[in-house]
Amino acid sequence: MSDQSQAWMERIQAAAAHGEAIRIRGGATKDFYGQRLEGAELDTRGHTGIVNYEPTELVVTARAGTTLAELEQALDAQGQMLGFEPPHFGEGATVGGCVAAGLSGPRRATAGAVRDFVLGTCIIDGRGQHLHFGGEVMKNVAGYDVSRLMTGSLGTLALITEVSFKVLPKPAAEATLVFDMESGVAVENFNAWAGQPLPISATAWVEGRAWVRLSGAEAAVAAACKRLGGERVDGEAAAAFWRSVREQTHGFFEGDMPVWRLSVPSVAAPLGLMGERLIEWGGAQRWFRTNEHANHIREQVTAVGGHATLFRGGDRRAGVFHPLDPVMAKLQTRLRQSFDPAGIFNPGRLYDGA
Repeated sequence: MSDQSQAWMERIQAAAAHGEAIRIRGGATKDFYGQRLEGAELDTRGHTGIVNYEPTELVVTARAGTTLAELEQALDAQGQMLGFEPPHFGEGATVGGCVAAGLSGPRRATAGAVRDFVLGTCIIDGRGQHLHFGGEVMKNVAGYDVSRLMTGSLGTLALITEVSFKVLPKPAAEATLVFDMESGVAVENFNAWAGQPLPISATAWVEGRAWVRLSGAEAAVAAACKRLGGERVDGEAAAAFWRSVREQTHGFFEGDMPVWRLSVPSVAAPLGLMGERLIEWGGAQRWFRTNEHANHIREQVTAVGGHATLFRGGDRRAGVFHPLDPVMAKLQTRLRQSFDPAGIFNPGRLYDGA
């Protein structure tokens, strides 16, 4: 274990005094995500260690530079897991980067997103103050909203030094069912099944096949398999598929074509976009590999009440993230000024000028 917080406070205070930009990075596995990378690097990987872990309380606290692999190994030894199934995108992925990126894996639609599992955070703000928000117990809500603000902020508000997570027991049994069906039918079925007492923990559609993962008690999983039918896939073959979706190593993500992430209502009809598709979260997250213009993509998504992010590759001049409406843009500016008045943290990572 290693605590670098005092040195970071001093460095941030000096940077704020001189107006010098700082680029926060952990394992650099998500450097591709967001707009530009700017500023002198502040590497969090020296700030490591699981500070507190109470398996009986389903709570773990770790420093920002701790790798996700180390944290997940410790949880696995106790038969527990991070319920939001975070993607790593590389061996060096860290706890701080996981929260700052705010990305969740296949289990997100049924278990919840990253922010739903963050109980508390310690941060260093743009003034160099070390602050603690939230707590280490599931019922503690003091400062909870501030902890949630850090999730998905891409390091533009503060430097995360420590995070407390709620964790979940690993399911007693799992099975994956595969069905041959077109995408529209798959989305209809995903939504219909979600309204039934079935232990569904993940869904995906790609290349003409719908995948459904069941997790829970052995009797419940067995009964659901019998009820739904389909081709059953177990063991490493099933684990490999869900891992390939989570880590984006599936063949769908290969190639140079831009990858867009579309967040839409799960019941939204198929969008009028050309390109290859992969659908997750019961239809609420739809990946597209397409060369269509950003404006056209966002028009289609906005029409159904969603938003679109240019996740990998492509021309970023139109912005990586969906444009904010004036009210949200003003709110974001105020938040940034409150946490980082000198604007030193990861400038331009989310939006130009922010």
